[in-house]
Amino acid sequence: MAYVDWMIRGPEIATCNCNWGCPCQFNAPPTHGDCRAVVGTRIDEGHFGDVRLDGLKAACVLAWPGAIHEGHGEVLPIVDERATPEQREALLKILGGEETEEFATIFNVVAATTETVHEPMFRPIEFEVDEESRTGRFAVPGIIEATAEPIRNPVTDAEHRAKVVLPHGFEYAEAEYASSNVKTSGPIGNEWSDRHAHLCTLHLGPHGIIQ
Repeated sequence: MAYVDWMIRGPEIATCNCNWGCPCQFNAPPTHGDCRAVVGTRIDEGHFGDVRLDGLKAACVLAWPGAIHEGHGEVLPIVDERATPEQREALLKILGGEETEEFATIFNVVAATTETVHEPMFRPIEFEVDEESRTGRFAVPGIIEATAEPIRNPVTDAEHRAKVVLPHGFEYAEAEYASSNVKTSGPIGNEWSDRHAHLCTLHLGPHGIIQ
């Protein structure tokens, strides 16, 4: 099947309500029985066909009543308010898993397990990250406030560093693992501290990770 030629490359901060490490990265059930996630990204370079996406940001708030693969999820997509109508349409198609080989990207996996898509929002998105130091923050005023910081040793309080490599992943090839503090409001409410985060570079196209 032929797909629209698209590509995005840029940093991502992904957070969820599970313990550090996120069991679903290893095909294990979620820590607390359900999965709730808040994700932000900045597109340093990207396009959807002839539509350039460079410099735009996006975020999503997500929730599933059980493990992700069991379905029945809901998602709130949020797109950079600076995007033109053409860019908004392009980003929503990418985030919605459209024009993508089945299960080749995280966006398509989310789409396949989601039954409720809330009306997209177009808002200012703040995003900053330093993957090497495992620190970052993204925010949508009034909707999302999320931060990432290093995991700390419970005895010495020293920073603990962990990297995960997924040779056959559909989101990233390698990610730094961290700790998150999150609060959201709106259609999907979330709040947690000292839970999972990973920081990585997304480099995706219609057939998955671009090596």
